[in-house]
Amino acid sequence: MGVRPSTEASGRSIVVKAVAQFTAAGLLAALIVGAALAIASRRLGEREAINDAKTQTIARAQGFVEPRLTDGLVTLDETSLLAIDDVVRSDVLDDQLVRMKLWTRDGRIVYSDEPQLIGAEYDLGDDEVAAMDQGLIEAEISDLSKPENRFETQYGKLLEVYLPVRLPNEDRLLFEAYFRYERVSANGSRVWRSFAPISLGALAALQLVQIPLAWSLARQLQQRQRERESLLQRALEASDVERRRIAADLHDGVVQDLAGVAFALSGAARKPDVPERAATLLDRSADDVRESIRVLRSLLIEIYPPNLAEEGLGTAMTDLAARFEPRGLTVSVDIAAENLPHSVAALFYRVAQESLRNVVKHAQARHATVTVRVEGRVATLEVGDDGVGFDADATGDATRDGHFGLHTLRQLVDDAGGRLRIESGPASGTLIEVEVSVP
Repeated sequence: MGVRPSTEASGRSIVVKAVAQFTAAGLLAALIVGAALAIASRRLGEREAINDAKTQTIARAQGFVEPRLTDGLVTLDETSLLAIDDVVRSDVLDDQLVRMKLWTRDGRIVYSDEPQLIGAEYDLGDDEVAAMDQGLIEAEISDLSKPENRFETQYGKLLEVYLPVRLPNEDRLLFEAYFRYERVSANGSRVWRSFAPISLGALAALQLVQIPLAWSLARQLQQRQRERESLLQRALEASDVERRRIAADLHDGVVQDLAGVAFALSGAARKPDVPERAATLLDRSADDVRESIRVLRSLLIEIYPPNLAEEGLGTAMTDLAARFEPRGLTVSVDIAAENLPHSVAALFYRVAQESLRNVVKHAQARHATVTVRVEGRVATLEVGDDGVGFDADATGDATRDGHFGLHTLRQLVDDAGGRLRIESGPASGTLIEVEVSVP
């Protein structure tokens, strides 16, 4: 019961939309990967710059400062201070290393290129004490809010690198160097710029390669969908033709033969030489045959309602509703769409038929409604009743209770590319809604 249009224009639109979505997803993924790569590259560059600062600190501390240290520096001996100050200003400080300090373990600054700090005492951090005791070199962002760093605020963000150096008497001092952090940031940007062209170029190339593949896959998927719809339509048409043939064969063969049998039995019962008891038996047999004919004709109408194709869905639904009157169910029919495609009309008829059977069998309802309407390119069938209802969420329970028809309806609608919705609850009746696209 194919009901979805598959024109070339709409198919191309679907393909374009699918490829556009794929491309957008690819671009988003590329942006995420690019952002992650940028962060990783910057961190790598910053790590390299910090390691470089550590290397320079070791070279200047051990190569220039440590050989000039004297034991008198701890007592702030002027000669010792002048010797260290001379080498610091000539060989240690530059445009990147802008401040240097020497600390004792108890937190006293015994030398700094900022004279106002010499002799001042502050609390050393745990990391600085650990570095001095364990002979480690550490680096961290300088906290310029500390009082010992108040003279460095003019330089902005600084990287603080510290390690221990030894006095001639083997006592340790903490050598602390302050580098401009802008060098660390610049190195991170440099590494990112070196990776960016290759990385982004590779991502762009990958995206350009994927788009034609996505287009091809979308076209193939669309073609398979069209083939599936065509096969489904052919199968349903074949089924419709087969039902029509079976109904015609039964009507022209078995039904006519049974009618002849009923007529012959009635005629035989009227013969004067037939005993009364036999005549009664023949009349009863004729009535049974006629009842079988009636049931068989009803079955033929259910297999293939002839007036659905000849007189339209409204008449067929009205005749269907009339057949449930003797079974205690009053059915109101409201058909607001007569020019439906035959496949849609046949689907709605089958769904209404199966739904009303379920109502009679399970719902204990007295009244039901069948409504068909079309809004835009969507046709809707609603079958409602005032019965006892059931838990629509408990599909398994409904099946165990005998509601096999619901499973059949769902398969029928799914095969037609439609949507089935069931609303029900205890003592609140049931509403079955089917929506199908129409050309």
